[in-house]
Amino acid sequence: MSGQLFKYLSSSIIKKQIMGVTGLLLCGFLISHMLGNLLIIVGAEAFNHYAHALITNPLLYPAEAILAAIFLVHIFLAIKLTIENHQARPQKYFNKSKTGRGATFASSTMPYTGLIILIFLVKHLLDFKFGPVIEATYAGITMRDLHQIVLDHFANPLNVAWYVFVMICLGIHVSHGFWSAFQSLGFNHPKYNCALKCGAQAFAIIIALGYSTIAIWSYLQGGN
Repeated sequence: MSGQLFKYLSSSIIKKQIMGVTGLLLCGFLISHMLGNLLIIVGAEAFNHYAHALITNPLLYPAEAILAAIFLVHIFLAIKLTIENHQARPQKYFNKSKTGRGATFASSTMPYTGLIILIFLVKHLLDFKFGPVIEATYAGITMRDLHQIVLDHFANPLNVAWYVFVMICLGIHVSHGFWSAFQSLGFNHPKYNCALKCGAQAFAIIIALGYSTIAIWSYLQGGN
C-alpha cells in the first residue's frame, strides 16, 4: 500500500496538480497583497494602519509560515518537473511542429521569469520587511511609517525600473501558470480553454498594472 501511495504521489500528474494548487493559492495572495498595497494611494494614515494591523495580528507568523511552505513547495516542484522534462527529452528539437498546443513565449520562459521573481522576493523582503524603520503616530498609536519608506525607496528611478520589469515578468509568469493550473486540475475541455486563457491574460494584466502603479505613483510623489 505504501509503495503504491509513493508511486502515486511521485507521478508527474500529481506533481503538476500540486504545483497548480499552490500556484493558484499564490495568485490569491498576489491579489490580496496588491489591493492592500494600493492603499498607499489613499494616504499615509490608511496605508500605515493597514500595515500595522497586519504586523500586530497574532496570526501573522502562522500565515507567513503557511505562505512560505506553499511557495517552497511550488518552487521545488517547478524545479523537479523542469529537470524531469529535460531528462525525458535531452535532445533539442530544431524543427518544431506547429500545433495548437505548442509552446508559447510565457510557457517557454517560465523557469527564467520564476528565477527573476525569486530574486526579487528576497530583495523585496530585505528592502521593506527588514528595511529601515521610520515611525509615525496616529491617535496616540506609534507605528512604522511604511508609507514614507515606500516613497523613499521609489524616489530612485532605478528601483522603479527594476520593480516594473519584475512585475512584467510576473505577469508573463502567471499568464501561463494560471491557465496551466486549471488544465492540470482537469479543466481542459475545449469549451473552457478560451475562457481560461482570456481569464489568465486578464489576471496577468491586472497584476502587472496594479503593482506597477504602486511604484510609478510613489515615484511621482518625489519621496514626499
